[in-house]
Amino acid sequence: MPIPSEHQRPTRVTAKESAFTQLQQWIIDGTLQPGEKLNDIELAEALGVSRTPIRESLQLLEVQGFVKMYPGKATQVTEVDKESINDLLPPLAAMQALSTELAAPNLDENVIKELEETNDRFAKAVQREDYFTALKIDEDFHQIIVDQAANKYIHSIVASLQTHVRRLFFHNSIILTEKSIDEHKDIIRLLTEGNGEKAASIMRENWLRAIDEFHSKKTD
Repeated sequence: MPIPSEHQRPTRVTAKESAFTQLQQWIIDGTLQPGEKLNDIELAEALGVSRTPIRESLQLLEVQGFVKMYPGKATQVTEVDKESINDLLPPLAAMQALSTELAAPNLDENVIKELEETNDRFAKAVQREDYFTALKIDEDFHQIIVDQAANKYIHSIVASLQTHVRRLFFHNSIILTEKSIDEHKDIIRLLTEGNGEKAASIMRENWLRAIDEFHSKKTD
């Protein structure tokens, strides 16, 4: 039978990868609550897999800081430390800024257009106060730049830190504001002009500002 030579091969996902992704998402969005005890048998039944990929996933989640395993006793979802924003955002801001500098020489008109269209969608989500959608679009905006930096180590570090940002968002520690829309516009303009250094500086400020907004909210 004739098979097209130009086609996208389906991505094969292992049971462990699938279980890990789902469990991580449930912890991030609060489906699995902080402090909740996890039963690997129940999780395996819910996800339609054996206990082995569940156990392997929980081990990975412990490395990430999402669960705590007590051998022979229990596995619990970790508590949300909202103050961890002080430790989380500075390294993420540094990686995002570095990505911006590295990406600057690699951007063509198509990427710039993609950034502009993504920021337009982000702006509309923020303005209608659909902050969950805005968060996902904001991630898309920054990921475009990280991808253009073409550095697998930065990509891995950013992906890991970003999961914790999502969890803080779901637990009301991070707020998205219209200020980010303007900062995104400035980043795009500077990248278009070839000023990667200045764009990186604004990128860093874009992330670190969330720390000030978090502490400002606490004092209100």
